Amino acid sequence: MTMARDHLDEDLDRELEELPQDLRWREWMRRIEAVLFASASPVPSDDLARVVGQGVSVELLIEDLIGDLEGRSFEVAKVSGGWIMRTRPAYAPAIEAAADVEDQDLDLREYDVAVLAAIAYHQPITRDGLKDIFGKEISRDLIGRLHAQDLIGTGPRSPRRGAPYTYVTTEKFLVAFDLESLHDLPDREQLVDAGLSVG
Repeated sequence: MTMARDHLDEDLDRELEELPQDLRWREWMRRIEAVLFASASPVPSDDLARVVGQGVSVELLIEDLIGDLEGRSFEVAKVSGGWIMRTRPAYAPAIEAAADVEDQDLDLREYDVAVLAAIAYHQPITRDGLKDIFGKEISRDLIGRLHAQDLIGTGPRSPRRGAPYTYVTTEKFLVAFDLESLHDLPDREQLVDAGLSVG
């Protein structure tokens, strides 16, 4: 796979020296737009740098692309350590009315979100750790649904007796909740004020 990607890199004229500077910049913006449009997951800046000239600022290109997309139904956003193109939230009702997006609906209840928040704040965490937070056993069904939606994954095994599995959040969790990283989680006090307990 790496050899194939390296070969494709050789075929791509990254520098575009035959173009005037303004057209070169616009072409680099369009390349970034095309990569983001085609990608189902956030694309790191280092990967985007593979389609533009050496030393060109991907961040400045993205800033210009964001400005270029102003007033459109979609936007470029930084989530999960990379860049993604997505529909603006204002158009969610129109999409739900006309498009088949049922598979994308997370259908999370308040309790599910509270469990996700506890995992996010305490990861890696075991089921026993979640039980300590909520005062009751977290059902395998709930853990299974969160796994199936790829919002949580299996973390390292706990160094305790029996080495139970731990749970961690995933990149899809960050994307679903519009977080660039776990550092962007709200303060715990804000969640408690909103009625969510995360331990």
